[in-house]
Amino acid sequence: MSAPVFVVPTNRLVAGRVVVDGPEGRHAATVTRLGAGEEVVLVDGRGRRGLGTVAAATGKGSLAVDLSEVTDEPAPAPRLVVVQALPKGDRGEVAVETLTEVGVDEIVPWAAIRCVTRWRDARGEKALARWRTTAEAAAKQSRRARFPVVAELEGTRDVAARLRRAAAGVLLHEDAAEPLAGLELPASGEVVVVVGPEGGISPEELAVLVDAGATAYRLGPTVLRTSTAGTAAAAVLLARTPRWR
Repeated sequence: MSAPVFVVPTNRLVAGRVVVDGPEGRHAATVTRLGAGEEVVLVDGRGRRGLGTVAAATGKGSLAVDLSEVTDEPAPAPRLVVVQALPKGDRGEVAVETLTEVGVDEIVPWAAIRCVTRWRDARGEKALARWRTTAEAAAKQSRRARFPVVAELEGTRDVAARLRRAAAGVLLHEDAAEPLAGLELPASGEVVVVVGPEGGISPEELAVLVDAGATAYRLGPTVLRTSTAGTAAAAVLLARTPRWR
């Protein structure tokens, strides 16, 4: 069984004795019920990882850990960004969870024209908070030291601006002629993948995004749900980079 992962501030993540407290400490001490001598992994979510063993549980809300090794993982290249149109119900959290597990670096919620779900006011704030909580939990489960960024909600013009800055722009479209598996990826910079809603990307949006530099690609002969298409695309692309080799 893999050692559990907990998050601590960067300034604490150094070799030697480290105290894990707050929500992470309470979870480690009272839910996971770790005891002296058990292995743990501490990360800061920004690329730093520490390996160590529990020295003692100090009450119900904290844990003392002796770190024997601390490493800083470089930012991966190319950087993979997935722009995810808002799915219905809890499918958004499903998309965020699996995108995080495969290694996506940034997830951008997109208010596409044909999205049924709308993030407005307090509802939008709560939904974004759920996406961010889901991403952190999935990053810990998949043992990532560098957590994905979950951006603020963006409109089509914002997404177009991202595509103009990107080293490569991918637009998933079922009618595209080019297969995604044939894309030659840049060695550095950002690769931005745009995933439309269940109702598809509107002609107006398609024109804006293509004008901004995106190229339409298809995944295969089947049509995937919006909540799974991004993860499938990310896996195809990551397998073509040194990140998965």
